[in-house]
Amino acid sequence: MCGIVGYIGREEAVGLLLEGLKRLEYRGYDSSGVAVLEEGKLRVVKARGKLERLREKLAQTKLTGTTGIGHTRWATHGEPSDENSHPHLSQSGEIAVVHNGIIENYAALRDKLIARGYRFQSETDTEVFAHLLEETLKTEHDLLGAVRATVRQLEGAYALGVLCTRFPDRILAARKDSPLIIGLGEGCNYIASDIPAVLPYTRRVYLLKEGEMAQVFADRVEIYDMEGEKVDKEVFTVNWSVDAAEKGGYAHFMLKEIHEQGRAMRDTLRPRIREGEIDLSEAKLTDELLRGVARVVITACGTACYAGQVGRALIERLCRVPVEIDVASEFRYRDPILQPTDLFLVVSQSGETADTLAALRLAKARGCKVVAITNVVGSTIAREADSVLYTWAGPEIAVASTKAYTTQVLMLTLIALKMAKCKGTIARERYEALLAELQRLPEKAEEILSDVENVQRCAARFFSQEDMFFIGRGLDYALSLEASLKLKEISYIHSEAMAAGELKHGTIALIEPGRLVVALCTQGATLEKLRSNIREVLTRGAVVLTIGYADSEAEKELTPYRLAIPRTDDLLAPALAVIPAQLFAYYCAIQRGYDPDKPRNLAKSVTVE
Repeated sequence: MCGIVGYIGREEAVGLLLEGLKRLEYRGYDSSGVAVLEEGKLRVVKARGKLERLREKLAQTKLTGTTGIGHTRWATHGEPSDENSHPHLSQSGEIAVVHNGIIENYAALRDKLIARGYRFQSETDTEVFAHLLEETLKTEHDLLGAVRATVRQLEGAYALGVLCTRFPDRILAARKDSPLIIGLGEGCNYIASDIPAVLPYTRRVYLLKEGEMAQVFADRVEIYDMEGEKVDKEVFTVNWSVDAAEKGGYAHFMLKEIHEQGRAMRDTLRPRIREGEIDLSEAKLTDELLRGVARVVITACGTACYAGQVGRALIERLCRVPVEIDVASEFRYRDPILQPTDLFLVVSQSGETADTLAALRLAKARGCKVVAITNVVGSTIAREADSVLYTWAGPEIAVASTKAYTTQVLMLTLIALKMAKCKGTIARERYEALLAELQRLPEKAEEILSDVENVQRCAARFFSQEDMFFIGRGLDYALSLEASLKLKEISYIHSEAMAAGELKHGTIALIEPGRLVVALCTQGATLEKLRSNIREVLTRGAVVLTIGYADSEAEKELTPYRLAIPRTDDLLAPALAVIPAQLFAYYCAIQRGYDPDKPRNLAKSVTVE
């Protein structure tokens, strides 16, 4: 959530800042602003709403400076407004600050500053930092030292970009629990909260680690730790292209990313399957370690947690070891019981999810082996875990995750199969059959995506519904959670997912004529019971849409509304059946006139609790 961009060099900064902020729109925001250093003064322009409002304001205010910082804000402290937008100025106007994260002790700091005569123009926690830094500079005459002394007074999370008129040749950057990168140009340099902001200009970046600070000049970058010691930093070269972060002819990033799932599946599977065996040595998941696992604990948030629900079912069924899964935002507050023999899996698309990161740190403190499943190389979770399995989905720009989910499910499937083989809980023939079918999934995903007309027709039929239910049993229930989430977060249709057998325990009271129930029908072992549940809602006037195998005849007699997938092993079905569910959500959102890439109130990477 929120976006930071900074530029120092020879060109006028405003255009570069606006372009960078546009590339960070997927992170979610409700206001934006820029600060430019010009002729020894800071000039700030801010606007509530979309970037176009800021662009309109800037068109009326010529800013020619070559050093600047910009921000897109997602409101936490104070409503969306021009006043609460970043950048924030210190009282003297000598300092401008952009900030991602939350300063938890801002109220106490604010009271102290007010007592010293500082006047606040906003309700934000960020303005506290601007005034506090100004106060520190009264006794600390080096900007780097002053920023270091100031951040030491903060409790909470921050990624900071700072301009100061007394030090016009640099941008100061600092991070704690919120991502920040530095882009390395020719005669210019950048700061940003994510790589896509700088990708049109450079592929060479520094990934700031926890507690690191940087002085960014036009011709060099100096990085320090919190003790003031200089850090030798390895340059990270981005290996995906600008086109990967563009729409590529699709109407929306979400649609593009749905259609990239075949490729993402191949890229995730190919390096881990060699000569008929699964190789997870990159994460140090040796045969000996997996044989000794007594329990698996999975923690994640949102879509990643629902991928974890699929993973739990697969690991328990194939490996015969207990699996515990919990949403990361609840996990550490229940004082969980953890053992050194637990395999602790954290799943996060961005690798920066604050709650998941906190759960990771708790597990490490308790002595668990922590393996991260994430999509972002060099992210905080990837660095702090004992080892990491990258999903290789490529950049995911749309707020609603699609290819992240499918690749997370595949990675958990690989872990389940590898562990089952090590523990001897799966027959060799079954292992080989599942592995072979797993490698056919990318082709089958592309088969689903080659013809979406039926999904479009169903969306056109049902998009006006205000309430929907998703039902399934076993793995279909796990999948229904993600299908329901996808619909609600981009179409704003209220939807609820549940185990089909629980319908009669209360929820069936909400079934009324015309209500849509989406039934996931891929699990043969429970299909007859699911059909009974379908009949229960049909007799009460509901309309049913099924998602199941194309060659299954049984659902045809129950409903004319069916979304089909190619036949696969039932254990692998969630990776395919989620695709029509994603498309259905997408086309419902389009029919309702909403932008699926930027759902209201949501952000791509939730870096605050």
